[in-house]
Amino acid sequence: MTIPVSGRIYVDSNVVIYSVERHPTYGPILQPFWDAVSAGDAEAVTSTITVAEVLVGPIRMQRPDLVALYERMLSMPGLDLAPLSHDIGAESARLRAEFPRLRTPDAIHLATASLSGCSAILTNDVALRQVAGVPVLTLG
Repeated sequence: MTIPVSGRIYVDSNVVIYSVERHPTYGPILQPFWDAVSAGDAEAVTSTITVAEVLVGPIRMQRPDLVALYERMLSMPGLDLAPLSHDIGAESARLRAEFPRLRTPDAIHLATASLSGCSAILTNDVALRQVAGVPVLTLG
């Protein structure tokens, strides 16, 4: 799988975790994407639900240094942190009704990607592939 280095790409929470915590396999694979975002060649989008998902571990481990790294990543130029909205909530509900096994956080990610005009979703969650719509690119 080739990771896009241009366009508007949705990033799932696991992509943020791999990047911030420098996952030995996925961190280097993702670096060209983040370089493109930093250079303005690509635009990254994620949901505010990502904040809730990625900060749990560092807060639980009492790691303010790691919380700060996540906060810095989530506020980087070129990364659009899309807020939850009525439209995203309604689209998430529609997706969950159509795909009963789809979890609410995943439905929010998919709805945000779709309504934000993303050309692809970058993730390592193969369960997201069950839903038609925005193409899902998995790392593994």
